[in-house]
Amino acid sequence: MITSTTLKNGVRVVTQRVDHMHTVTTGIWVANGTRHESPENNGVAHFIEHMLFKGTDRRNARQISREIDSIGGVLNAFTGHEYVCYYAKVLAKFLPGAADLLADIFLCSTFPADEIERERKVILQEIKMREDTPDEFIHDRFHLNYWQGQTLGMPVLGTADTIGSLSREAILSHKESRYRPQDIIIAAAGNLRHEEVVAIMEPLFSSITSTWQPEPYDIAANRSKVLNLTEREMEQALICLGTPGQSHDHPDRYALFLLVTILGGGMSSRLFQEVREKKGLAYSVYAYLISHADSGAMVIHSGTEKACCREVIDIACGELSRLVTEEVPQDELDSAREQLKGKTLMSLESSDNLMTRLAKNEIYFHYQQTIEDVLANYDAVSSQDILRVSQQLFRSDCLHLEVMGPVNDLGLNEEMLSV
Repeated sequence: MITSTTLKNGVRVVTQRVDHMHTVTTGIWVANGTRHESPENNGVAHFIEHMLFKGTDRRNARQISREIDSIGGVLNAFTGHEYVCYYAKVLAKFLPGAADLLADIFLCSTFPADEIERERKVILQEIKMREDTPDEFIHDRFHLNYWQGQTLGMPVLGTADTIGSLSREAILSHKESRYRPQDIIIAAAGNLRHEEVVAIMEPLFSSITSTWQPEPYDIAANRSKVLNLTEREMEQALICLGTPGQSHDHPDRYALFLLVTILGGGMSSRLFQEVREKKGLAYSVYAYLISHADSGAMVIHSGTEKACCREVIDIACGELSRLVTEEVPQDELDSAREQLKGKTLMSLESSDNLMTRLAKNEIYFHYQQTIEDVLANYDAVSSQDILRVSQQLFRSDCLHLEVMGPVNDLGLNEEMLSV
């Protein structure tokens, strides 16, 4: 059962009770992420995320980590382009203590100057580590270049320059202004009582205020054919081939979910069968979606040896062309449908996933969509819907290709990008 309470200042508390679970996951979300930063303070949202574990008026950093470890729980956080989440997962009997700890770090962190300098070094190492991991870094490059010149394209971690120049005052100012009550969602799922969560959180969160008003988002991604090559000494050439996608709440999103599953969503997908099983060109090939509040992208990713790079790109373009010109056979669509429905239902067995689902429903839909509605929407998609969405999104003049590795003499050019 899903229950929601909105406090007088706009903070939302939404919970889902699942009696048979042993755990409860509680998350405090802020619908405010990297795209809400300026280019000068890029990375500040992620910096704040790190700092909330570095001590409060009641607990130092060591006490915070020992307290969660002593009850066998997990305390962590993550930052995205449109939100930040701080969460704790514990056995149900430890919910009051975990909620108190989570609220304390969220509301009462002190941001010690020496801890800021120490954590600055950690984040700079995190940036270098990601840059040294090509299979992760190419996705960052795709996101940056696809939304080039827009705050949505800025890296979540920031850059060495912006992180190096962030002052304590800038960090505190960002938190105090952007952590608005109307952007805060407290989501909890598992073996819990809604009234208990509200009773713990309401006295602590009712006094939060903010006068900051958000500015309008910048417009969606650039729609034009793009080829970006990044020369790097590597054994493989890494490929990200992207097309326009959809926003989180787009009415055609279920058709796109099924389309991506058919294209590159598993071992039976068209790309996996063609690139790996039939031709042995790559160990991994898959497709995935990037969705934001107002835009999105569909991305095909693979890594292959230099000599096979052009062939893998040609196969990917060819599979996009098939989806644009041919209806998906009914049995293939039905198989993808059952695959997605199965994954959706299995994800509900985790209190982590349930908590995340509650919060994202609030952020992107402003209501709680039932699982029955989700499954019914999958069932309603036809092969004609798949064809229509493919024709809308997969166009030669909108393809975006990122290639990283030994690329300088591969002869790649924009003319080869065709659907």
